Amino acid sequence: MTITLLNPGGLPAIDAYHQVSVASGTRTVYVAGQVAWDAADDLAAQVEQAYVSVGTALAGAGAAFTDVAKLTVHVVDWTPDKMPALLEGVGRGAARLGVEHRPPATLIGVAALDVPEHLVEIEAVAVLD
Repeated sequence: MTITLLNPGGLPAIDAYHQVSVASGTRTVYVAGQVAWDAADDLAAQVEQAYVSVGTALAGAGAAFTDVAKLTVHVVDWTPDKMPALLEGVGRGAARLGVEHRPPATLIGVAALDVPEHLVEIEAVAVLD
């Protein structure tokens, strides 16, 4: 496997993701931010669709979600009370993809995305042999 996920001692173990990703592959795949073009005004639903779209983009490059070394998640008007909906969407998206892979992730609160209806955008970096 090209990706090894770690939670080194001295860093908090977060259930939603690992703190470190060690990539040993030779090909890198960069997936542009994915949004939910047809999802309702519901954060969990949009996260689920964006997560699945990342999986679809990866498959188009010959990769799988288990090849993801890093995710970046942009959420409009982020507040901590949105975390349950975010995690629900990630869980549903992961279930649809059939994965339990939890790569390092960065969550960034933003004022807006490309169109007012979009609440979340997820981008990924994957590494392949």
